[in-house]
Amino acid sequence: MTVKLLGVPYDAHSSFLRGPALAPAAIRAALTCGAANWCTENGRDLDPATNDDWSDIGDVEVSGTGDEAVTTIRLAASEAIADGSHLLSLGGDHMVTWPLVQAVTDRVDGLTIVHFDAHPDLYDSLDGDRYSHACPFARIMEEGKVARLVQLGIRTLNPHQREQADRFGVEVHEFRDWDGTVPRLTGPVYVTVDLDALDPAFAPGVSHHEPGGMSTRQLLDAIRQIGEGDAVVVGADLVELNPTRDIDDVSAMVAAKIARELLGLLVESAP
Repeated sequence: MTVKLLGVPYDAHSSFLRGPALAPAAIRAALTCGAANWCTENGRDLDPATNDDWSDIGDVEVSGTGDEAVTTIRLAASEAIADGSHLLSLGGDHMVTWPLVQAVTDRVDGLTIVHFDAHPDLYDSLDGDRYSHACPFARIMEEGKVARLVQLGIRTLNPHQREQADRFGVEVHEFRDWDGTVPRLTGPVYVTVDLDALDPAFAPGVSHHEPGGMSTRQLLDAIRQIGEGDAVVVGADLVELNPTRDIDDVSAMVAAKIARELLGLLVESAP
């Protein structure tokens, strides 16, 4: 089994600013710029020149919006994992997680999603758009194929989204109360990281600056905890980098660091 890297350059359902469609190229550039090496923090060397545990399969070409876009992304992800591969996807806005998870739940039962974000993204609709990047987890949980949704880093929980969390049984760990511990996980796990889980001091290159967030170290330690538990990480994505708001590629380098750790996690979970 191998791990595949897939870019999803799509941001048509961003609510405030466009720009995350540029993120896959920016993250790849940061990964290969020579300013850092390919080793994960636990010492696994992922250099593609010498490592055949993973491969970059390029970007999915997404046209249209709404159902058309969801179907295109789901089919591309389904094709990528048809041989049993695990998948790391680079978005794109957070809407892309919905069809990516659809592809995984077509093959895997009892999936747990671990979601790092400033926002719970549980709106039924935002500005009349049920495909908004503020809605993917409402759509995912409505489908009834995910066993558990654990959200970490949340600091914008309004009454409507609190009601939605209660409706779907979401385990919301608001960041103001979080002690840094990831809940115990078992079985298949999908990890989704919205870069604005981080405080904007660490990643200014996002569309929605939400102060009071995680440090890069806290997020990396949480990812490490997932890898040290009993879970099998079968897929992951990294979304919402907006290169148009970045400063000296700082956020792109942070995203590349997170992507490298997620890639290592997927490689280690592969049989």
